[in-house]
Amino acid sequence: MPVLTRLIPSPVVVDIRRGAMDDLAGLLADQRISASGKLAIAISEGSGRALRERLAPVLPGADWYPVADGTIDSAVRLADGIKGTRYDALVGLGGGKIIDVAKYAAARVGVPMVAVATNLSHDGLCSPVATLDNDNGRGSYGVPTPIAVVIDLDVIREAPARYVRSGIGDAVSNISCVADWELAHEIQGEEIDGLAAAMARQAGEAVLRHPGGVGDDAFLKVLAEGLVLTGISMSVAGDSRPASGGCHEINHAFDLLYPKRAASHGEQVGLGACFAMHLRGARDESRHMASVLRRHGLPVLPQEIGFTPDEFVRAVEYAPQTRPGRFTILEHLNLSTDQIRDAYADYAKAIHS
Repeated sequence: MPVLTRLIPSPVVVDIRRGAMDDLAGLLADQRISASGKLAIAISEGSGRALRERLAPVLPGADWYPVADGTIDSAVRLADGIKGTRYDALVGLGGGKIIDVAKYAAARVGVPMVAVATNLSHDGLCSPVATLDNDNGRGSYGVPTPIAVVIDLDVIREAPARYVRSGIGDAVSNISCVADWELAHEIQGEEIDGLAAAMARQAGEAVLRHPGGVGDDAFLKVLAEGLVLTGISMSVAGDSRPASGGCHEINHAFDLLYPKRAASHGEQVGLGACFAMHLRGARDESRHMASVLRRHGLPVLPQEIGFTPDEFVRAVEYAPQTRPGRFTILEHLNLSTDQIRDAYADYAKAIHS
């Protein structure tokens, strides 16, 4: 019998709205994720305290586990802490670091993981990857997709606006990432998953073309949905490819070359995406992307995040070394230092025209 469909790993529940966090207990019980209410909840030691005070009365069966940082050691400690008790699920309540620690710990212990995001800084909240700091810097670890994703727009509004801006940069960069994937397919014969590519690209396009801003619920909902869809696209592809291209290599280069000065992930990949689109000859798209990022208060030139043009050129030159085996516009063009410098000067001039 022919295979007529395929199963897609995705959350059982995606709840994105105002007040969603207040209904967390009922949602988890109603969806049979935790009918008993026996939950382990990972939370940051700082900003998490207020959320714990707010949620503890409606989650009487929960045990709370403070997480110090986003390291592999913290994730292992959390796993060891919850191992002896039969929890229905582990809830990661917080930003990207807490959610990544919880994803890794849940995978290690073998319990479902629920992501309750308190900011929209990047697409990791629903991805099959946990990014954790380790002795060699930072590593990416394969984990199951969260069984549920809850995003309360009221809570998102309370987070600093820079977190939303970072998420915008990450979502919009999908457009460049998918173009790199298609280039690798065309030049290298790399297999491409059309569904994963479509999901990631449309998530990026929806954010790019939405007229709203960071203080607008309708825009925040589109951004949250876009970041969730991007995470699912990586599950569909079985790889980070739909959301990681040359722009992300440039981001990794910033992090490695200038670790104490690096900006946020979303700021760096947004800038990288604008430049990568320029490199591939998509000048109108690059200019449009830059104008939208600028409207949202994101950088489109290295000086806007404290780097000189020469430092940016060095990052672009170093970028391919950050992901050996990945083929993007950077590997395809294989530009010399002088050629990168000339391309950057051309880009800087083009986005101001």
